[in-house]
Amino acid sequence: MQISFPDWLTPQFAYIVLSAIVAVLIWIEGEMLKRNAGKLPKSSFFRFSSLVDTAWFFVSTVMLYMIDFEPLAIAVPAAYGLYTVYGWIYGTRLLKRGGIPDSAEDLIVPPKYIAYSQSFALIFFALCLLVLASPWLPISL
Repeated sequence: MQISFPDWLTPQFAYIVLSAIVAVLIWIEGEMLKRNAGKLPKSSFFRFSSLVDTAWFFVSTVMLYMIDFEPLAIAVPAAYGLYTVYGWIYGTRLLKRGGIPDSAEDLIVPPKYIAYSQSFALIFFALCLLVLASPWLPISL
């Protein structure tokens, strides 16, 4: 028995849709952090979401080599990689300024980092939508 997929369901399409979902998760994490005054929420959804968006960096890196992306679509994994690496650097610098806590329970995510993540989430989501809509838009690549 061979499974057949529709022509539009390509690895690129699946990766871009999942990337858009990751963007929504990043936004929700930021809202949860804001509601908790920057302290890490103790919810299983937050832990799952954080794990997914961290793992997405590695997925995106692998996809750069495994999927033959169209020219505009390659911006999606590249942008996620840049966001993650810069986020590690930026977050570390912000934490050093405020003092690195002794335990994860004492960690308070700086508002500037939450704003950085949510700003990225909005732009990244829009990029994903643009890539998904590009076959139907009057733009030439």
